[in-house]
Amino acid sequence: MDKIRFGVIGAGKIGTYHVRTLAKMREVELVGVADIDLLRAQTLAWDNNTIAYGDFNDLLPQVDAVVIATPTHLHAPIALKAMSMGIHTFVEKPICDSIEDAKKLNEASIKNNVILQVGHVERFNVAFVEAQKYIKKPLYINMERLGPYDPRVSSIGVTLDLMIHDLDLLLTIAQSEIESIDAIGARVFSNFEDISNARIKFKNGMIADLTASRITFERIRRMRVYQDGEYISIDYISSKVKIYRPKNSNPKDLSDIEVFSPKIEKKLPITEELNHFIDCIKNSKKPITDATKSTTALKLAIDIVESMKKYEIPRFGDEKKETIKGKIVNGIRSLGGIIDSKFDNLGK
Repeated sequence: MDKIRFGVIGAGKIGTYHVRTLAKMREVELVGVADIDLLRAQTLAWDNNTIAYGDFNDLLPQVDAVVIATPTHLHAPIALKAMSMGIHTFVEKPICDSIEDAKKLNEASIKNNVILQVGHVERFNVAFVEAQKYIKKPLYINMERLGPYDPRVSSIGVTLDLMIHDLDLLLTIAQSEIESIDAIGARVFSNFEDISNARIKFKNGMIADLTASRITFERIRRMRVYQDGEYISIDYISSKVKIYRPKNSNPKDLSDIEVFSPKIEKKLPITEELNHFIDCIKNSKKPITDATKSTTALKLAIDIVESMKKYEIPRFGDEKKETIKGKIVNGIRSLGGIIDSKFDNLGK
């Protein structure tokens, strides 16, 4: 196959990453980038030797594959249009904002015989890929994804924006049906939850606590796995994995604990996921982050948001009556996020 003609729709932060990455790939001809903000698209296009479009409809007829990095509510209509034209489609996470539309996207990919991949980029993080080799039967998993507020994603809550990454990873690890969900969240800067905390219990006995925050100055992306006789720490930002094991059956102090750090070759996750997309196109393969898996993660995210509605969590300045859990959250806010202090110093 000749070079695959690619287009990118959306010239924001994530779209910029895709454009810069695709522009460097030998197997790709970057045809153009489209954005309703034509000046922004032009600036990005000039920097990456491609053409800017103010209307994505002008770009689509010229490409074999497209990356959709627009606001979430635009994913479905643009992706459906692209796939109806026989264009292989990469949609940034979450796949869309409703289960109904997610199903339509999956059906469209099958009907039009095109590849549909969803941008759950952490699945391609070399730290997670390596950690999977050591995760056997987890008893407890703690996942944190914290960072500063970004107005560009104020149209959705932090559960769909950030926690969706960890939900996808969690479902990959768990391999079990969910037994129960308990969640709590709070609005701080936007009209959606800016802090989200969920406890998920699985039928195989595993328990997972997940925290996502976009009101924290420090960027944290990590997972900690506890299984029989072993503790695994994964840092997605530094792409490091640490494995803690007792040297004997009765460890008495730190000298009895072995710390093992597997050697990891650093690779950019976005490059890895786009290479995977290209491979799927060339060899008619099913993406590991396909529509079915992405819809399952979306459903779980929506269930978490629905679970939050059981509790009345007022925003700063609201005059609404606070429930007990609401008061607890307000007390925790001063810490800049909901942190599991019991394990805060582990794995650093």
